[in-house]
Amino acid sequence: MNSSVWVEWIVAVLILVGSVFALIGSIGLLKLPDFFMRLHGPTKATTLGVGAMVIGSLIYFSSTSGSLSVHELLITIFLFMTAPVSANMLAKAAMHTRIKQTERTKGEPWEQ
Repeated sequence: MNSSVWVEWIVAVLILVGSVFALIGSIGLLKLPDFFMRLHGPTKATTLGVGAMVIGSLIYFSSTSGSLSVHELLITIFLFMTAPVSANMLAKAAMHTRIKQTERTKGEPWEQ
C-alpha cells in the first residue's frame, strides 16, 4: 500500500469517529433533562467530534497540497480554546440566574 491509501484510511477513521462523537453530543443535548446536564453534550462530545473531523480535513488537505493546511489548523486551535471557555461562562451565567435543575443534578454551588 502506498502512503496515499494510508492517509485516506486515517482521514476516514477520523471522520467516522468524529461523526459518532458529534452524534452522541447531539443526542445528549436533546435527551438530558436540565441545562447543566445539557451543557456537557455540546462542550465535550461534540467538540471532540468536530475536532476529529477538522483534524481529518487537515491531514487530507495537507497531504494533497504538500504543505500544512493553515485554515484547518487555526480552526482546530480556535475550537479547542473557545469551547471550554464558553461552557464555563454559560455555566456561571446559569448559576447566577439560578436556573432550575432536576434532582439528578448534583450540588448547588450558589447555596454554600
